[in-house]
Amino acid sequence: MKNLKLINLLLILSTSLFLVQCTTDPIPGEDGMDGADGASGTAECAACHNVAKAEEVHASYLFSGHYNETIAVWEDDQPPLSQYANRNSCTGCHTSDGFIDWAEKGAPLSGDRPVYAGTQTISCNTCHGKHTTFDFENDGFDYALRVLRPVTLGADESYTIDYGDERSSHTCTTCHQPRSVFPLPNADGKIVVNSRFGPHYGAQSTLLEGIQGAEVAGSLPYEEPASAAHRRGSSCTSCHMGESTGNVDGLHTKIPTETSCVTCHSNGIPSYDFLAEDIETLKNLLIAEGLLTESGSPVAGIYDLIPASALWNYRMIYYDHSNGLHNPKYARALVKNSIEALNGN
Repeated sequence: MKNLKLINLLLILSTSLFLVQCTTDPIPGEDGMDGADGASGTAECAACHNVAKAEEVHASYLFSGHYNETIAVWEDDQPPLSQYANRNSCTGCHTSDGFIDWAEKGAPLSGDRPVYAGTQTISCNTCHGKHTTFDFENDGFDYALRVLRPVTLGADESYTIDYGDERSSHTCTTCHQPRSVFPLPNADGKIVVNSRFGPHYGAQSTLLEGIQGAEVAGSLPYEEPASAAHRRGSSCTSCHMGESTGNVDGLHTKIPTETSCVTCHSNGIPSYDFLAEDIETLKNLLIAEGLLTESGSPVAGIYDLIPASALWNYRMIYYDHSNGLHNPKYARALVKNSIEALNGN
């Protein structure tokens, strides 16, 4: 409780310090006469930088996965509990300091352990730094986010995800992208699978984009990238940071709300389990083929292209954690076509 009060006090103090730096520009008068007072230099800032807004942000953030997950902890010079703090390929997302370096310098630091020491939970400072400009009327609100530019994917530098005016979603995509793409077959036309086979937990952005699945031919078509309704009509922030129903969803909880959904789904929100039966069918087929354990982990080995592709698609849907809702048509095509291919259809 003391920590919570301290955090709230720091938020209020930082808000106050920010506001007193703003000035009011007077309107010049005639010679020898005072001009009229200009508009308050703090009015636009105060729309966001005020105690009520700070408390609302913090209250909702306490319910977020970002707040509640300790992404890397060092204790007594031992490896972090999550084992990520000294791996150059991991620190950009699994440590707060690593993300800041990645966002501002283009890459996290690398070197002898420890690279980023201490508790590395995601905080306000992880995603927010300073405003790009203060000309909000012409440049738009940047919310002091560290990443506003389109994101070129680390696993495929030929592809850039660009949300256009929804620039705030680029901060999300910076981490919520896969670490790898489906591998090329070896000289024998087979795929080498290890126990961590799959795109890793950042599949949200690429599933939404409709890319990087192992697109097995089948009865369902694959739409053009970035053409899905959720991709064209919404974004990470518009769905995950909508109006709250009591600080336990929306806003900085990053938990989607029905209020956000009904903006488009006026006739009713689709079921979260719309693909659950097919996902389970694909899982059982992969278990029967010997590519997947009962717990859902890949079985290391060298496999033919079709079963390995089906395994990748299963793992992509799993790592996305939306049960395919980010891009229902693309997810359904990946799963259904994989089932057909494993059944020899």
